[in-house]
Amino acid sequence: MTAAANQSGRRPTASRRLERAGIRDVAAAAGVSITTVSDALNGKGRLPDETRSRVREVAERLGYRPSAAARTLRTGRSGLIGLTVTTYGEEPFTFTEFAYFAEMARAATSAALSRGYALVVLPASSRHDVWSNIALDGTVVIDPPDQDPLVSELYRSGVPVVSDGKPGNCPVTAWVDNDHEAAVLGILDHLSEAGARRIGLLTGTSTDTYTRLSTDAYLGWCQRVGQEPVYETYPAHDPAAGAVAADRLLARPDRPDAVYGLFDPNGTDLLAAARRYGLRVPDDLLLVCCSESDVYATTEPPITTLSLKPRRIGTTVVNLLIDAIEGVDSGTGVTVPDAPTGRLFPPRFRTAGTGPPPGTLMPTELIVRASSQPRSPRTTISPPRSPGEV
Repeated sequence: MTAAANQSGRRPTASRRLERAGIRDVAAAAGVSITTVSDALNGKGRLPDETRSRVREVAERLGYRPSAAARTLRTGRSGLIGLTVTTYGEEPFTFTEFAYFAEMARAATSAALSRGYALVVLPASSRHDVWSNIALDGTVVIDPPDQDPLVSELYRSGVPVVSDGKPGNCPVTAWVDNDHEAAVLGILDHLSEAGARRIGLLTGTSTDTYTRLSTDAYLGWCQRVGQEPVYETYPAHDPAAGAVAADRLLARPDRPDAVYGLFDPNGTDLLAAARRYGLRVPDDLLLVCCSESDVYATTEPPITTLSLKPRRIGTTVVNLLIDAIEGVDSGTGVTVPDAPTGRLFPPRFRTAGTGPPPGTLMPTELIVRASSQPRSPRTTISPPRSPGEV
């Protein structure tokens, strides 16, 4: 390093790293025109395969990356797609703390990158005008509630929207979801087969499709089998409220002998409440919850969980969105990938509706563990006791 460089404090190696090869550099090194470079890298024009390959090799060697601003001007696209959860409106909700949302977002990010897009996680609402500061080519919305104002605004703005969750009356381009009715009915049948006679539900107060369809399926099942519904509701974005609702459910005079919890923390909430009331799981109380968390394999006892397969959903919603952005016909039939081992609850129907928006259904998987194993015929059900009672 020269004395002048030392005195000025410049670092030539760092400066060189900041310098990016431009399209002119690639054209000069490959001995072709700028137009040829552009066509070769974008898969356009009528170029010999040898020329196309040579240009790409030179671009890779020089570390050339197309300018985002230039691409936007050329294609009208920014290369950015958004992802947000609007289920709870303006209520504060850190969705990545929940296993389903975290896994779905990871899969969506990978799918976007594999197709040359970046995924931007955005809040449903903010005191800063975040949405207007980002030029999005499209957006994935997770579990939109009925008449979601954000989805409606995106629709009016001409931004393609694909929802993770059947959108109800929201104007989306396409949607991906599970058959929640089939999943809940399968769980209720499973608990009945394990010896449950009064099954309860821990559910939410929001109007998203997942909560509404799951709760409706439970109520319909109760009516069909002649059981009085036994359920408690709470705002699912508030983890503390879930523990309180679990306690209320097990303190009822018509206490259930089995419970299905719709949300990720419900398994540990119900297990803790059962211990406070001296209820043994599974002898006195059978438990199932919907969760993607591995923690339920190590609880005492391990808790049966329903998996909604968020990785598959994350991959599918992003591919559907990018197909819509790029005008690709992705097909609107139902896609059901090969499922892993385990007890599967497949969709009740295999074809999407003929009217818009097109939908894709994914299977769910019930991972059966000790908390919902069949009771011994000679098991004596212990009466509940007050917390702290010996």
